[in-house]
Amino acid sequence: MVGVGEAMVLLEADDLAAAARFDASVAGAELNVCTAVARLGLRAAFASRVGPDPFGTRVLREAEARGVDTGLVITDPGRPTGVFFKEIRPDSGRRVHYYRAGSAASAMDVPDAGAILARRPRALVVSGLTAALGPGPARLVAALCEQAGDALVVLDPNLRPALPAPDLAPLLPRVGLLVLGQDESRVLFGESDPARVFAAARAAGVGEVVLKGGPEGAWYAGDAGPEHVPTAAREVRDPVGAGDAFLGGYLAARLSGAGPGAATRLGAELAGRVVATSGDTAGLPDPATAHALLRHALTDGLTDEGRGQR
Repeated sequence: MVGVGEAMVLLEADDLAAAARFDASVAGAELNVCTAVARLGLRAAFASRVGPDPFGTRVLREAEARGVDTGLVITDPGRPTGVFFKEIRPDSGRRVHYYRAGSAASAMDVPDAGAILARRPRALVVSGLTAALGPGPARLVAALCEQAGDALVVLDPNLRPALPAPDLAPLLPRVGLLVLGQDESRVLFGESDPARVFAAARAAGVGEVVLKGGPEGAWYAGDAGPEHVPTAAREVRDPVGAGDAFLGGYLAARLSGAGPGAATRLGAELAGRVVATSGDTAGLPDPATAHALLRHALTDGLTDEGRGQR
């Protein structure tokens, strides 16, 4: 699979105004999805752009360390790598400040589609976040959906208050898998009830839908209607990255032949592990444990409807 988006360096401290030191890491929704897929033993490539700076070098090294192919990441000589800062408040709340305007990834455009599609990926993961980076990324996302061919187009709306909401409706007829939260379903379809969301998505031409409800768990479409899978979270330290882990687990399971029920349970398991730790991907299981979880999902999915569709 190929994930298309922006990865940035994250600098984190308890008090940004007074901090003398910052914890540094690499973060990015689509890279996080690729990381989860790679951890489960499937091939994953990240398509993006970075600047010719130490932050771009760090993004590339971190992605490679996660087992993600970076052959589709272009170094743009005239633009910087995006960065953002996170402040952890005394009440455990988090305040985030983005510096991504004019970044290398914001200059992605339709010409980038050629190299991506030449890989002939089984799945293309795109997001509303990428489409919101600017006109070029929006055109690229639309072109990938239009030209995907046999690839499964996976859309995560990933709507962010700090960015303008992109118009995702024209993309939906090309989407084979839509994974979204109830807050996003209200924006896209005006609904948060699982049955109504699934009906609206089908009417829009979407092939498969999974609805996330945060602490309420998630729903997938069963033969008799929405089926519920409870959350696997036992402790919540940092919710950031949970949705990406869920999508990565779900997609890897489906690509491996599991049905949607087993895939939803695997996604929930990975999300539950991620929220129990600080950092977007630190809570993902080690490769041996991840492979065991995927094997269990395949066994678990023998009776699931839709097994082997992808």
